[in-house]
Amino acid sequence: MTIETLISIFLGIGLSASVGFRVFVPLFVLSLAAYFNVWELNESWEWVGSLTAVITLGVATLVEIFAYYIPYIDNALDSIAIPLAAVAGTAVMVSTVADLSPAITWALAIIAGGGTAAAVAGSSGATRLASTATTGGIANPVVSTIETGTSVVISILSIFVPIIAFVVVIIILYFVFKLYKKIKTSQP
Repeated sequence: MTIETLISIFLGIGLSASVGFRVFVPLFVLSLAAYFNVWELNESWEWVGSLTAVITLGVATLVEIFAYYIPYIDNALDSIAIPLAAVAGTAVMVSTVADLSPAITWALAIIAGGGTAAAVAGSSGATRLASTATTGGIANPVVSTIETGTSVVISILSIFVPIIAFVVVIIILYFVFKLYKKIKTSQP
């Protein structure tokens, strides 16, 4: 395995985790990176770097971000976010991984990409649900801002310093695991 392959895996995992917070932010960042030739995508995914994709993903990103500030819509979005995040995390991973066989690429994409995105999206949804239950939704805009900011930061780190993004993702996954363990032990 080459350094380029390893960095592409770190990039994919970082963007997949970011998808767990906001589905379209990392796709938009990846599209911009491909459009401006900062990152080269796999051959069959080059369309993501087209001007049409940049504009479409940019609009989708803005709609998603603002929708999370609308009461009740934010919780409705969370209900569809986990499956969408798993699919988008898988797609991001497939589009970025370099120099691996298709079988390994898809296995890695489904497990690391989709799994990471789904885990982060699940914990994000649980956080919003807890916020709604404890504050009547008053704190949800704060949660939305933190999630969007985290998604933007991890996406940018993933493009420019994928190794650091990977470390941040490991830290986030550690906290997701601790949260899951805490929730599981508190249930009767």
